[in-house]
Amino acid sequence: MAPVYPKFDTNKSGHLKVSSVHSVYWEECGNPSGVPIIYLHGGPGGGIEESDRQYFDPAHYRSILFDQRGSGKSTPHASLEDNTTWTLVEDIEKLRQHLGVDKWIVFGGSWGSTLSLAYSETYPDRCLGLIIRGIFTLRREELEWYYQQGANFLFPDYFEPYEAAIPKEERGDMMAAYYKRLTGDNEEEKLKCAGAWSRWEVSTSKLMVDPSYIAKADDPKWALAFARIECHFFVNGGWMKDGQLVDDAHKIKHLPIVIIQGRYDVVCPAKTSWDLYKALGGKDNSNIEYKIIGDAGHSAHETTIEEALVDAAEKFKYIKP
Repeated sequence: MAPVYPKFDTNKSGHLKVSSVHSVYWEECGNPSGVPIIYLHGGPGGGIEESDRQYFDPAHYRSILFDQRGSGKSTPHASLEDNTTWTLVEDIEKLRQHLGVDKWIVFGGSWGSTLSLAYSETYPDRCLGLIIRGIFTLRREELEWYYQQGANFLFPDYFEPYEAAIPKEERGDMMAAYYKRLTGDNEEEKLKCAGAWSRWEVSTSKLMVDPSYIAKADDPKWALAFARIECHFFVNGGWMKDGQLVDDAHKIKHLPIVIIQGRYDVVCPAKTSWDLYKALGGKDNSNIEYKIIGDAGHSAHETTIEEALVDAAEKFKYIKP
């Protein structure tokens, strides 16, 4: 498998006003006349990192990345106003038009896979194909497994501080209890809960617990956007019918799609990717490649996951815009 590409700079960047409230930060890298590929980050609320560019051959791809509403360099920071799955889908389409892209490959992991599915199922004619990892379709069963009961059986020592931030009498619905605090007026409690929520996720993202990765949650600005926006999306069920993204998978089954899944992904367990794979036609659909990585968890920054993502992007070089 191929390693990620060496670091390289952006060609240009800017902010696009997408509503009366929000401006999203975007950047473009690689070959200006290359095959367009859009990178959709996780969370929601995670924002992009410099390393996110390194999956794509800069000699071949015109790679486009952006911070979703409220995330990273987008403004206003950590804002929940007018921030839904479907406003983000429209932001992607506005960015495509702004940058003069006809069609592009859609690339995303975790929440980025959710948004990739939502966008491609809404605008299939604008997609050349999908590369998606650590599949998350925002079904209630997926949320309850991770934030209520399920993943705590594997990571009880890391779940305990997450649970301890909420009084016992409110622990019957942890997401609702966190949402009340993350959107409340008590700034101290808001920051405390943002840190606890975010630390739970980064603690469980890799097969081998990585203290340096956990340290991301020590940044209060990052943690606040990450926790507030995630919780906002999750308590609202993504503003979609439960199971909608799997039910509507038939709309994109004609596209080339690579699904990459860590076998020991606790955040987004393999069952979801398997359900999606079957909804896309499974082994009877030659357009779909389903790849389980046997020695990895959830994070895109595990070596074997990184290599699989680079390999998928290399395989997609046959695609022409």
